Amino acid sequence: VRVVESGGALVQPGGSLRLSCGASGLTFSIYAGSWYRQAPGKERELVASISSTGGSTTYGDSVKGRFTISRDNGKNTLYLQMNSLKPEDTALYLCNLARTGSYWGQGTQVTVSS
Repeated sequence: VRVVESGGALVQPGGSLRLSCGASGLTFSIYAGSWYRQAPGKERELVASISSTGGSTTYGDSVKGRFTISRDNGKNTLYLQMNSLKPEDTALYLCNLARTGSYWGQGTQVTVSS
């Protein structure tokens, strides 16, 4: 199983980014998908989750109204659209796919700074 995140970058406050998480070696469409983030010295935080079909989503309070999680099961890819970025969104963003097992990527760095 391979899970690879991409799309992280340095962006100014108020900017936008779209993260992608590609997966192979598993039946992507039966896995729930989540984005987590971890900033230095802080605990890992759940950012957003989406059901296997994409019909249900949940968000952490700190990103509600700014971030949108989505997926394309035909492309085996999970997305996180991030708008109105703030410096406190700076973190390593990690993708997780879960069913009976759980798979993680290595993460992609997002830095929000002027």
